[in-house]
This record gives sequence, C-alpha cells and structure tokens, in this order.
Amino acid sequence: MRGVRYGEVLPIYLREDGLHAEVYGTQMLNDCPQHLWEKLDAAAIATEMGAVFVKLNGPRKWVLDGLGAKVAPVEPVLREFGGIMFRRIATIHLGDKPGAGPYNENKINRGAVFFFDAGKPVYELVNPEGKVYVMQALCMGVDASMSEESLPSLGERLKMPEGWSYRTRVLHEELVVDTTASLATVLQDEFENSYTLPY
Repeated sequence: MRGVRYGEVLPIYLREDGLHAEVYGTQMLNDCPQHLWEKLDAAAIATEMGAVFVKLNGPRKWVLDGLGAKVAPVEPVLREFGGIMFRRIATIHLGDKPGAGPYNENKINRGAVFFFDAGKPVYELVNPEGKVYVMQALCMGVDASMSEESLPSLGERLKMPEGWSYRTRVLHEELVVDTTASLATVLQDEFENSYTLPY
C-alpha cells in the first residue's frame, strides 16, 4: 500500500451532540484522478448531502505497507462525486469545533488495522510527554510536491508547538496499529499529513 494514492470527501453535519463528519474515501476503489479531483465543488457536495459544509481531504498517499481486515463502523455506502467513486469508511465526532487543528488529536471510528513492515522507514511526531504518532499518509493537497522522498527533511519545515519533535527511523520489527476494537487517535501537521497513535 505504500505510495498508493487516494482522496477523501468529508461532509460535516450538525447534530444534537455537536458536529459529526462522515468520511468517504477512494481507498481500494481508484487512485483519485487529479483531473477529476480538481473539479470537485465542496459547496455543491454539501448541498447535495445536506451537510453544513464539506472538507476535501487530499489527494493523499499511504506511507504504511498494508491494510488489515476492516470492521465497518458505518454501512459502506458507495457514492459518486464529480465522476469519482467513494465509499463511506469512517465517522468522526468533532464536538463543538469543525476541526482540531494541527497537532491536536481527533478520535476516528474507522475499524481498521494498519501494518508497517520491518526494514521500512517511518516518520513520527513526538509530543512533550513522549507520546509518539506515526505518519499513516502524506497529503499533496497543501503542498503538491509532498512525497515520501521529501519526508526525511520534513521536520525542518514544520512549525511544531514547543516541546514537539519530528523524527525518521527504520523499523526493526513490524508495527501493527489495530483500531478494530477502539477509536483511532489521529492528528495532522500543518501540511495535513496524518499521523496515528500506534497503541
């Protein structure tokens, strides 16, 4: 899966207990063609979906090596947006704010297992308490030149909060991130690269 491209559309809804996002992704369906992605109209999709607004998340590329058995947290509805097929794959309870912002955690109900192979590089953020988040996907939506080749030096570009650090290392053994029985903890940097808490 490393290097496989995808995109996501996130309609945001206002419900009694706050804002909720549904995540529609192209994963396992297509590579989110750029010429179609560029034409997506977030406002039009929001109107179509009855959402408060829509976040276009991507395009992105995986920097993990495998995806395990999926426990669908929501019915995996197929939808077409702008000629691209998407599947509903996860939900996010955002509470009273539309997004946590860079370096702040979100809890995501995705029911997935991620695999990072031994001998492969991983790219990590470390918070002041020593909590480590491993990058699951890079984003080309903010910086179109973002690639795995650029990630070893990404730390020089990040404006991290005080006490945070960025590092690259090669795994000595396989890393498995299993969120089939719990919510995933995910955050992003200012380039919208996504990191997951492994444990």
